[in-house]
Amino acid sequence: MAAHLFSAPIALVSLVDRDKQIVKARVGLNICETSRNVSFCAHAIVEREDVLVIPDARKDPRFASNPLVTGSPFIRFYAGAPLIGFAGQPFGTLCIIDRKPRSGLSEHEKLTLTKLSRMATLQMKTKEIINAASSQPKRFVNGPKTRAS
Repeated sequence: MAAHLFSAPIALVSLVDRDKQIVKARVGLNICETSRNVSFCAHAIVEREDVLVIPDARKDPRFASNPLVTGSPFIRFYAGAPLIGFAGQPFGTLCIIDRKPRSGLSEHEKLTLTKLSRMATLQMKTKEIINAASSQPKRFVNGPKTRAS
């Protein structure tokens, strides 16, 4: 949905841990993980902005020599909104990427990306709860036990 809304060739939902970025959902890029050292999404989490926007990665000193900029997939534009956990800590991002520079995002577009990241977070939390519940012993298989009066 994010790729479509922003006319971006690449969109990712990623989790970022101490060592790597794990891609949970993707459009336009066939990778499953990257090192945290080259991860744009790790910057989005650490810098604590609502949405991290990099209009042209070649002109940003943090990313100009990044192998994802100098080589495939030739990232130029990046915008990422953090996925926020129950305790308020960021654990990943929803991001859009383009192979050509862009002027940035409007405030409305930043708000839209943030709302999409919240939807992705909610979906991941819901899936986690469902998986946890399905691993529990089945209760009430035959209905709740009732006491005879």
